[in-house]
Amino acid sequence: MTRKLFVTTALPYANAPFHLGHIMEYIQADIWVRHQRMSGHEVNFVCADDAHGAPIMIAAEKAGITPQEFVGQIAAGRQQYLDGFHVKFDNWHSTDGAENHALSQDIYRKLKAAGFITSKTIEQFYDPVKNMFLPDRYIKGECPKCGAKDQYGDSCEVCSAVYAPTEVKNPYSVLTGATPVMKSSEHFFFKLSDEKCVEFLRGWALQDNRLQSEVANKCKEWLEGEGGLGDWDISRDAPYFGIEIPDQPGKYFYVWLDAPVGYLASLKNYFNKTGRDFDAFMADPSTEQIHFIGKDITYFHTLFWPAMLKFSGYKIPDHVYAHGFVTVSGEKMSKSRGTGISPLRYLDIGMNPEWLRYYFAAKLNAKVEDLDMNPDDFVARVNSDLIGKYINIASRAAGFITKRFDGVITTKWATNDDAFIQNLRAVSGDIQALYEAREYGKALRAVMEQADLVNAYVDANKPWELAKQAENNDKLQEVCSRLLEAFRILTVFLKPVLPHLATQVEAQLNIAPLQWDSVQTAMPDQHRINPYVHLMQRVDPLIFDQLFDAPVEASKPTPEKTVASSTEIHPLPSPPPEGAGEVSGAIESLAPEIKIDDFAKVDLRIAKIVNCEHVDGSDKLLRLTLDVGEGKTRNVFSGIKSAYQPEQLIGKFTVMVANLAPRKMKFGMSEGMVLAASAADEKTNPGLYILEAWPGAEPGMRVR
Repeated sequence: MTRKLFVTTALPYANAPFHLGHIMEYIQADIWVRHQRMSGHEVNFVCADDAHGAPIMIAAEKAGITPQEFVGQIAAGRQQYLDGFHVKFDNWHSTDGAENHALSQDIYRKLKAAGFITSKTIEQFYDPVKNMFLPDRYIKGECPKCGAKDQYGDSCEVCSAVYAPTEVKNPYSVLTGATPVMKSSEHFFFKLSDEKCVEFLRGWALQDNRLQSEVANKCKEWLEGEGGLGDWDISRDAPYFGIEIPDQPGKYFYVWLDAPVGYLASLKNYFNKTGRDFDAFMADPSTEQIHFIGKDITYFHTLFWPAMLKFSGYKIPDHVYAHGFVTVSGEKMSKSRGTGISPLRYLDIGMNPEWLRYYFAAKLNAKVEDLDMNPDDFVARVNSDLIGKYINIASRAAGFITKRFDGVITTKWATNDDAFIQNLRAVSGDIQALYEAREYGKALRAVMEQADLVNAYVDANKPWELAKQAENNDKLQEVCSRLLEAFRILTVFLKPVLPHLATQVEAQLNIAPLQWDSVQTAMPDQHRINPYVHLMQRVDPLIFDQLFDAPVEASKPTPEKTVASSTEIHPLPSPPPEGAGEVSGAIESLAPEIKIDDFAKVDLRIAKIVNCEHVDGSDKLLRLTLDVGEGKTRNVFSGIKSAYQPEQLIGKFTVMVANLAPRKMKFGMSEGMVLAASAADEKTNPGLYILEAWPGAEPGMRVR
């Protein structure tokens, strides 16, 4: 029976180019989609840019352009990534498209008519410097559940707790660093706590294997945890870039309401282009709706999204498949530490995109596990599996067929009792089942086990030895023909992962596009193949020296970072010490002149003061915990205790010397130096003034 599939990946936020995690998710979904198409099923594979929200509005403001222009610039760069890694969506749209406006407002109206929308006046954090209500992600502070510092205003990355921004302890504005004040505003809520909603989610999330066990267990915690589900705030106040709430001037849908609706909008946009009936397709009970997402957004996709669809009368998802993050050599990707990998850099230096597709597939499974990219492992898997096992088969056989037999193969031997080929065909169903279950690593191991058996046949029959004696011609043709038939079947097995290489093999073997049912039928006798051309090169390990990004200053900035990178410095606000105004004569004379090369040796970086505390036994030192954009924190001791209390510094952005050799001190290891200004004569002006970056600077930015 032919399946009707509607498949999506998570919508990337349109404030930056794709990173390696995006590419991994798209490859994972693309493999599954290609497998389905090879099985003869109908697949509609769509995605879109998530184009709304305060971050984009603020980034566009910094760049001096409209939000639509900002999003348009990001969108213009998408296709080069997708084409480069052979990811084939049927449609790519934007949540700012007309379809998404109409669908989001329709869902809202239906939820309201069904009694699932309520409103109430709430107190909300307001930035008195920026003069705007602060979105959850522009508030940071301590998690109210576990106490972890520097957590966003809606959820904790340490304990996964979800909470209201007003529950955050010691909050501060990400935009300006100001302590937010409380203001009242009317907000609209989706009644996620309604018993009908909770009962539906218990059935949907916890039954029928719609979710992976890890995700289902997490949903159970959310559904049955203390306090249960809370109502979901779905509105934001102007200024905001988004979709207006019907009949509510100055009110907009929170971006997480309209973003997943973008899945439907992209499909509708695609159907409008191709003359198909969107409503009929979605109403068909045989239509399957499948989402591939990252593990960090499961809450939205397994609670809000299905509940919204259910109670507005739309089709609910059949499956939501989550995956983990991409790490590099066991560490979180970080440009400043040289472990950041740009997908475009990968392509620009000439690395084969199908090396990466194969490597990702070999490490992907149906669980919610992080995927580690290790250069040594990468080289070993590609060179051993793809070149040493798979490509080796064609290179051993095709040349003899071309040179000795004018490209003609014989398949008179291809009978049902040919054990060599029949054994190869027999595993096809198992491999297809592994692709279906998203167990790509197991599927590829099974394929390479078969490749080992084929190579054992090569070694046993030694075509290079047969070619030495003319009387062995018939045997040589049969052996090489059998090997090319095996190679063709292995190519079927690998085609979901290596679509471009499969196309090359199809051209070389002079055959029609391979499908799963191609496994069971051999090439015809006396079929002529095209001359052999080498199909894939080995990975040179030295290429990884070019792949890993240089430190932050060499990376391509996003439009938002372009504005913020020209960072100016000003002192942290603190009461001036007595006599601070009388500094003439206390200013040091300039140091001897240096060259630009001398200055370039000092790596100055923006650092966020994540924590600050007194040092027991020291009258001068404070212990600073700094985030320098490395994916970990640094410990720095600074002699500024006379000028600042620890609470004055926490959450501030300062400047540090990042490439100073660590220094072992009595109280521990100091991993850098923060910059502070002082007078030459401390008796005249005893003040110390630590430097602070203007709003918009981010940890890890280099000061030039």
